[in-house]
Amino acid sequence: MCCTPSTLLLLSLASILSVCSSDAKNMLPSEVETIFKIMESISSDEKWRISYPNPCNPGSTWLGIECKLGQDNHLHVSRLDFGTHPNPTCKNTAAFPCEIFDLPHLQSVFFSQCFTHTKTTLSASPNRGGAFFDSSLQQLSLRSNPALVGPIPPQISFLKSLEILTLSQNRLSGRIPVEIFSLNSLVHLDLSYNMLTGPVPIQLGNLNNLQGLDLSYNSLTGPIPGTIGRLAEFGKLVKLQELRLSNSCYSGTIPPSFSLLVNLSTLSLQNNRLTGKIPEGFSSLSRIYHLNLSGNLLGGVIPFNASFLKRLGRNLDLSGNPGLCLSPSEAYNNVKSGSGVGVCGTGSLIKKSQAAAHGLSKLFFLFATLVFHVMHH
Repeated sequence: MCCTPSTLLLLSLASILSVCSSDAKNMLPSEVETIFKIMESISSDEKWRISYPNPCNPGSTWLGIECKLGQDNHLHVSRLDFGTHPNPTCKNTAAFPCEIFDLPHLQSVFFSQCFTHTKTTLSASPNRGGAFFDSSLQQLSLRSNPALVGPIPPQISFLKSLEILTLSQNRLSGRIPVEIFSLNSLVHLDLSYNMLTGPVPIQLGNLNNLQGLDLSYNSLTGPIPGTIGRLAEFGKLVKLQELRLSNSCYSGTIPPSFSLLVNLSTLSLQNNRLTGKIPEGFSSLSRIYHLNLSGNLLGGVIPFNASFLKRLGRNLDLSGNPGLCLSPSEAYNNVKSGSGVGVCGTGSLIKKSQAAAHGLSKLFFLFATLVFHVMHH
């Protein structure tokens, strides 16, 4: 049978479409090579190139990796999760893979209990001129990595899409880089349980979408920035729900602007060197359910009414502040349990009563002695 020109044209188109459809939904070769480098540097669970030659193809994917179909009709790595079962475990020589910033479609990265033996740093990608690639990364979580050391690189501010930054329970040191407070998309920032030093930058007030902030258990110094309290910015963080600044050697007074954080549910300022009174506006924080101001140098009468004290109950801890006391009227309402403070004036009343009792006993002794002498004379 002889093919006409039109038939040949249709056959050619069909063959082209067949080739295109076979290439569709596959990973780009450069991205495949990048993911293999990452896997080989992190985990020895598998011989990744042999066991999973097509990491994103259905039926051949492994736990710890997620892929999404891009607008270019190719599959791209969107999530990496390492360190804890059932995800791939990390070998003793694992180091932070800066190649993750060469994956332009990556949205979430998790490394938990991964860098535990060989010291490593949070470094940028050398393929991007020593800087972090302005990628689509939305969540970066590195938690419980005792071998993750060194400073937080300021280039992390290039990740403009970042919404969640968790660098908790590592051994990061140095100052908090000012640059990260330019990440306006951040809703959660957790730098707790590290070895960070220096003050909290006043630029913290720029994160107007922030809902959770945890800087506790570091070696931060200086006061909670009073300049933040004097600006419209920090008080306007109305989305902020958690603020944890405990065990960080803060001094000075509690900024009154904290009372403007109307959505605050948790406030932890324990074990610092805070002085002065508790801001009266705290009693108007209607959504707060956990308040810990223990282990400071606060003083004065607690500005909370009976309903506030009853609502928080055991979630209120004001202990370890020798100058704090509860008004007698609130104590009469039996609401002081759990707060960890005494009643105003109780100490002086006890001393007066003890002095009075001592005086009466001396008077009784003198009277008894006088009677004894009278009876014998």
